[in-house]
Amino acid sequence: MSGSVDLTLRGPVAHVSLSHPGKLNAMSRSMWRELQRVFVAIQNDQQLRCVVVEGEGRHFCSGGDISEYPAFRFDEASLRAFHEGDVWGGLSAMLACDVPIVAHIEGNCMGAGLEIASCCDLRLASNCARFGAPIAKLGFPMAPREAALVMHAVGEQTARDMLLSAAVLDAGTMQQRGFLNSVQSAVETTLAVQACMSRITALAPHAARLNKQVFRSVAGVFSSSVAAQLIANTTFNVYGYAASHEHREGVAAFIEKRSPTFNRFN
Repeated sequence: MSGSVDLTLRGPVAHVSLSHPGKLNAMSRSMWRELQRVFVAIQNDQQLRCVVVEGEGRHFCSGGDISEYPAFRFDEASLRAFHEGDVWGGLSAMLACDVPIVAHIEGNCMGAGLEIASCCDLRLASNCARFGAPIAKLGFPMAPREAALVMHAVGEQTARDMLLSAAVLDAGTMQQRGFLNSVQSAVETTLAVQACMSRITALAPHAARLNKQVFRSVAGVFSSSVAAQLIANTTFNVYGYAASHEHREGVAAFIEKRSPTFNRFN
């Protein structure tokens, strides 16, 4: 099973559930594509007033489904297609959505999960939630547009901490740094999400959509043209590491459940 992104409509609220049993809701390639389809459908439904994104069970999303990586990550063209097509397709559909998006975060919110949470307007987390992007342990960097998205949401120093030292931060710290709107117990967070939904759905829906359009215009960094310039203006080949020793070793070590050995650059 490669997981799923499930959409459930309850009146004016769309519930989007990340589900990958046994893998802490890690995002598979097909899930990224489903995420894009789901948010395009939400954007086109004028009856919706609020979206809640959550993970199935006790975790939000633990990152990417690393078991899939050997099939496509070690070829530069397919690696680029994955990040610029599948991953950014899903994230950009979330960013383009005019309906207010609330993240209900429990447990692990790592890597891909952090990127998805960064696309949400309001983020409510339980005190057991953990946040990070320790992909350096896997031998690869965060793709440029994804890194820009995360840095904008969590702040530059937090992004550097996560990506350069593989820091994993608790919910209290992320609230102090401005990423989370609230941190409570799991039960209290569920109630807080419900209250947040009620407040949003009681307000003028067209005004909310207009507000989001203004936010997106002001934030402009995530428009497709600017994002494309970010890639074009980078002075190095951003996906040139595809076949590198570090990349292969990091992914292999994770799959083999051992510590990686990074002792050469190529």
